[in-house]
Amino acid sequence: MSTAKPPRAEHAEDPLWNTMRLHAEKVYDAEVALRPPIKEWVLDHHDFRHALAARLASRFSPHDRHDGRMRGVIEEAALADPTVAASARRDLEAILERDPACDSLLTPFLWFKGYHAVTGQRVAHHFWKQDRRQLAFWLQSVMSVMLGTDIHPAARIGSGVLLDHATGFVVGETALIEDDVSILHEVTLGGTGKARGDRHPKVRRGVLIGAGAKLLGNIEIGVGAKIGAGSVVLRDVPPHTSVAGVPAVIVGKAAFDNPAMYMDHSI
Repeated sequence: MSTAKPPRAEHAEDPLWNTMRLHAEKVYDAEVALRPPIKEWVLDHHDFRHALAARLASRFSPHDRHDGRMRGVIEEAALADPTVAASARRDLEAILERDPACDSLLTPFLWFKGYHAVTGQRVAHHFWKQDRRQLAFWLQSVMSVMLGTDIHPAARIGSGVLLDHATGFVVGETALIEDDVSILHEVTLGGTGKARGDRHPKVRRGVLIGAGAKLLGNIEIGVGAKIGAGSVVLRDVPPHTSVAGVPAVIVGKAAFDNPAMYMDHSI
């Protein structure tokens, strides 16, 4: 396989892709060891959707090796459902804006497993909606092994989502995460263990959920709420309030209307 850098292919209508590709070219020139993956995941492609499929296919395969079967499945979803790529793009912008560890759009695209986990779940959700459930469960299982997350393919996830660090993130079948939410690692959106049917949390837009928080049952986390790290939330949380503790109780109003944007975990 040739590692020669492909000629630049700019698209005036897609500044995000042009920015990513320009950064990838700089990395290609600077880091000889990264030339093969940068070429395979970015520079060989002429648009964001195909590059996304290539990167996820490698991410969900052992040792970041190319997996044609996986790539075909992801490309099918990304090309058939425009919301998959559109949401992935919004997530990149959200991560760049909110995460101080992120220095470019390219960095989470290549390396952040929280980004890969959320995007991969949207692919699985596409097949779930098509009633191709064994394929959706296969993707969930692969991502669980490769990323250390467990997100049910039926769960509904909006866009502009930051899943930071991601390890230990668990989401149940009937959970909902709306747009512009920020979540840290080891968070659970689970059931109580007794209920059936609609039994998982509904997280409204602008919510910030601290590391290790457990949200259990068919509860609603109101718009712009903040959940303290390590909290166990068993009841509805009103909009724009902060809760903390085991079990969680209201400790005041959120300092900002949209805590997810500011990433301030102090209570």
